[in-house]
Amino acid sequence: MTIPKKRPDLIDLEGYHSAQVDAEVRLNTNESPFVPPRSFYADLEAGVGRLVLNRYPDREAVALREALGELEGVPGSSIFCANGSNEVLQSLLLAYGGSTRRALVFEPSYTLHSHIARITGTQVAAVPRSPAFRLSPEVITQAIEEHEPDLVFLCSPNNPTGLSEPLANMRAALGASEALVIVDEAYGQFSPTTAATLRGEEGSERLVVVRTFSKTWALAGVRLGYCVADAEVVEACFSVALPYHLSSLTQQAGLSVLRYSDEMDQHVKTITAERDRLVVELGRLDLEVWPSEANFILFRPRGIEAVELWRRLLDRSILIRDCSSWRSLKGCLRVTIGTPEENDRFLEALKESA
Repeated sequence: MTIPKKRPDLIDLEGYHSAQVDAEVRLNTNESPFVPPRSFYADLEAGVGRLVLNRYPDREAVALREALGELEGVPGSSIFCANGSNEVLQSLLLAYGGSTRRALVFEPSYTLHSHIARITGTQVAAVPRSPAFRLSPEVITQAIEEHEPDLVFLCSPNNPTGLSEPLANMRAALGASEALVIVDEAYGQFSPTTAATLRGEEGSERLVVVRTFSKTWALAGVRLGYCVADAEVVEACFSVALPYHLSSLTQQAGLSVLRYSDEMDQHVKTITAERDRLVVELGRLDLEVWPSEANFILFRPRGIEAVELWRRLLDRSILIRDCSSWRSLKGCLRVTIGTPEENDRFLEALKESA
């Protein structure tokens, strides 16, 4: 008996992953280092106790979408929720991609944009950023004119570089064609720049802003994300989503944590201050450091191979992300901002290892 081969275009496709090894300080996956407030768990427990779990969840997650709409200043009909922002991206590509369509990405950027595009059979055009990892309106316009994409992906702040995308770049993407422009703002709360500023401008009906509960809201383990988009785009996402795709438990977790925005804002301030402190401290070492508006920092060691430095840090039970084999990121490492104590341990280990 033989097993059918998977799709020919996926033969060489590997699953997305990051190293999962034991370490006392884990600074490799850009999660929040802080847990939600203790009272959140009590609220969540009470909310779960009211759920009727023998029945399917609200298919359209109306209460959660209305709460997010209030947060974002839009109607609930402009919100689509899914199991993490990655499922939001998948839904957008299922609805607007496909074998006859093309997605445009600017690399280096979040690898799942092109990864999910290929899984959905969507063609991918990848355009390199400058050596400083920047883009300009002219580069974006030229790339759109050359490749004629149906979807354009921008990531702001960009993962893995930490650099925010200027509003001029987003306007250029919206103005250069009729493509859907998807701005991934998974790290948006750590930056003063947001694509939401463009709402109401010409072409903004084709703008989709994607966000997640995994960072600011400290719910990476829940898997909840959403996008803010025109109601027609939201309906298109629902048309390709699996029935009852968002569990009652996930919806309740989202509703409960939204009551704690003040606490989460304080976490963002702490993480941002720690990020700025680490940028200064790293700049004093023999490293090339990129400025960041996210909750991580990209850097390149000098005088030592990146993978060797990564191993030395791991020997001291500090786990960061090895990006040195990624296209355009030769010799680079990325560190997530942790608690002040975790960051101190990282700095101490780095000084001993570099």
